[in-house]
Amino acid sequence: MNKTELIDFISNKADLSKADAGRALDAFIDAVTTTLKEKESVTLVGFGTFAVSERAARTGRNPRTGETIEIKEAVVPKFRPGKALRDAVN
Repeated sequence: MNKTELIDFISNKADLSKADAGRALDAFIDAVTTTLKEKESVTLVGFGTFAVSERAARTGRNPRTGETIEIKEAVVPKFRPGKALRDAVN
């Protein structure tokens, strides 16, 4: 499912116009992004938790040349599904 299909689904399910559904989805994405930038988490009970994790710097290898390279530390977004979502999928 891509963003357009998701907007269509939200529009039909919530009885909203596609424009309203698009704005709601964009607002949700913006809220999650802003919160993660502040290194905080977003928890939706039953659905899951969006959080950030710090990945330490490490040494890796270039697969083409086999040359050793240094990989910088990074802050990466993570999603941990909630029990209700896990149960619905299984």
